Amino acid sequence: MSLLHQESSRDVDDAARGEEFTRGTTHVVRAGVIAAVLVTMIIAFVVLATQKPPVVSGEIVQVWTHPNHVVTSGFDANGESMAKQSFDQVLVFARVKLINQSKNPLVLQEVLANIRQADGILSVSAGSAGQYDEVFLAYPELAALHSSPLSPRATIEPGQSMEGTAFWIFRMSRQEWEARKDLNFTFRFQYQANLVLTPHTAVMEQ
Repeated sequence: MSLLHQESSRDVDDAARGEEFTRGTTHVVRAGVIAAVLVTMIIAFVVLATQKPPVVSGEIVQVWTHPNHVVTSGFDANGESMAKQSFDQVLVFARVKLINQSKNPLVLQEVLANIRQADGILSVSAGSAGQYDEVFLAYPELAALHSSPLSPRATIEPGQSMEGTAFWIFRMSRQEWEARKDLNFTFRFQYQANLVLTPHTAVMEQ
């Protein structure tokens, strides 16, 4: 009886030690999970606290094109006769909205229209506000597109937005324009990274 009783006590002790070990292991695993969650939360908090919004944002509201064939008058600016020239061109107009999300004024230095062709990227600088008005004098049929121009040298104050229409002239035929692979616009700001915007609406021909 004494031997049987001793063997039973040993079994009970082993079982108790096994249960304590299991409980200890569970506590360790639980503590590890909690620590991992806390570390993840701290990292997320630090990232959110240090992450800054982009300095400038914007959108391309609408894009219009006007392909045409040009034949020069045969006279220069002084009225002297010269050989006539003829060529194809595509006028591109884009209604743009820009928002200054920084605490400092943003100076716009240049606006480019970029198209990707089979042989590479072609970039054209936007015309000035003065040239913008001249285009509508030369092409009265485009009067419906006339609105406030977006100056390539504009300044946007902190927290303010600016909306206007910019234009570009591509020396190419309608067929070459329609064969493009891509179209986007680059806004170059002084001392800031470039902002590249892609239109999300169909390009309309006028």
